[in-house]
Amino acid sequence: MNSPMIDIGRLKRRTFLVRSMTGFGSAALAAMMVRDGTTHGAETAEKWAGAIRPLHHAQTVKRVIWLTMAGGPSHLETFDHKPELARQHGQPMPESFTQGQQIAQLQGQKLVCFGPQLGFRKFGESGTEICELFEQLGTVVDEMCIVRSMTSDAINHDPAHMFMNTGSQIAGRPSMGSWVTYGLGAETEDLPSFVVLTSLGQGGQNQPIAARQWASGFLPSRFQGVHLRGKGDPVLYLSNPPGIDRGRQQDVVDAVNSINSQFDQLVDDPEIATRIAQYEMAFLMQASVPELIDTSGEPQHVFDLYGCQPGDGSFASNCLLARRLAERGVRFIQLYHKDWDHHGGVKQGVELKAQEIDRACAGLIKDLKARDMLKDTLIVWAGEFGRTPMSQGGSGRDHHNKGFSIWFAGGGVKGGMNYGATDELGYAAVENVVTVHDVHATMLHLLGIDHARFAYRFQGLDARLSGVEPCNVLTDILA
Repeated sequence: MNSPMIDIGRLKRRTFLVRSMTGFGSAALAAMMVRDGTTHGAETAEKWAGAIRPLHHAQTVKRVIWLTMAGGPSHLETFDHKPELARQHGQPMPESFTQGQQIAQLQGQKLVCFGPQLGFRKFGESGTEICELFEQLGTVVDEMCIVRSMTSDAINHDPAHMFMNTGSQIAGRPSMGSWVTYGLGAETEDLPSFVVLTSLGQGGQNQPIAARQWASGFLPSRFQGVHLRGKGDPVLYLSNPPGIDRGRQQDVVDAVNSINSQFDQLVDDPEIATRIAQYEMAFLMQASVPELIDTSGEPQHVFDLYGCQPGDGSFASNCLLARRLAERGVRFIQLYHKDWDHHGGVKQGVELKAQEIDRACAGLIKDLKARDMLKDTLIVWAGEFGRTPMSQGGSGRDHHNKGFSIWFAGGGVKGGMNYGATDELGYAAVENVVTVHDVHATMLHLLGIDHARFAYRFQGLDARLSGVEPCNVLTDILA
């Protein structure tokens, strides 16, 4: 297929003058950039090798699977047992805890202690105490490090998701998956390095999540997350239309990329190189994604391990897909499971959530370990915030960011460990307080990246995932 040439008359005057003035110096610089692998243009359509070469230090893990519990899980019904809160159930919440504190929907209302609604018991050789409903997680609790002193700067869903994903409450910053793939590069040529999977809960508390949570922000758009759907076409518009075979589709991709390459030679816009790379990636994904999504070849014991059926679109099915993505070299895999926003009926809500995620999370840990992949995979389980120890509506809990629980498992992290603590009522983190920036710094450290040296120049400033506030790698939890 012949490709039309770019009309030099359409080249902007400013671009033409700049090009004319740089002359041979520009050509020499371009040659050096190609040699160093930093050039913009058609050369970058190949697999991205990563901005950090060599790594800052030895890498402990190669990939991250981040399990996002969207809505804000209650730490008080999952991983942080508070007997004293149970004893004070129905009593006024002491003002010493809440006076002058930011509260979401309970601001200005009568605050009443609301005891844990579910039982806890000890699991594993470590004797870690978690909610008794999470029996399957109890079988792998010695692989987990539970952080009970997590905090966030945000108290409402969208800014809290933005903060957990990007290190900023303001939209427009790169997501952590984009940072990781930009820094480390790709291990696979026919799948994106950053993949997002979503699932719905049974309880109906399915507040929206936005694609900006996995966007690349000011990084080139080739580093944004690709949302794969668990049912139907995994990626919209990826399949060929009727009458178009793979050969004809290749002709179209080649023609479009040729036009884009010619234009890029005139304007030197890095987003054109991204466009070329994404067209080529989409063409490769037409073959690789259907094979990935088709789990029918997995043995029955694997479906039993996760508690899913082929292609059912559940969180459990997405956990199985996460393992398949990890096997194929995807660098950052993020799962969103909705329906954790329990302003009412927290007991019934968490009972449903336990049915949906308990076996799946444990199955993912067991499956990765059986395949000798857990040692170089970091799993993170986290919501955007926790829930109040005070009652809302008599049966629920409000948003809460002063103290909640997350957990890690996998390479480089101590198993069977509890880190940090909240006060006796579960209101605020009081021991080994952990921030979102600490978590990001720790994740990057395990991937071989020094968070303080990992920056991208934007609007005259060196922007970092870990922000400009003081933060620390959580060295105490590292194996």
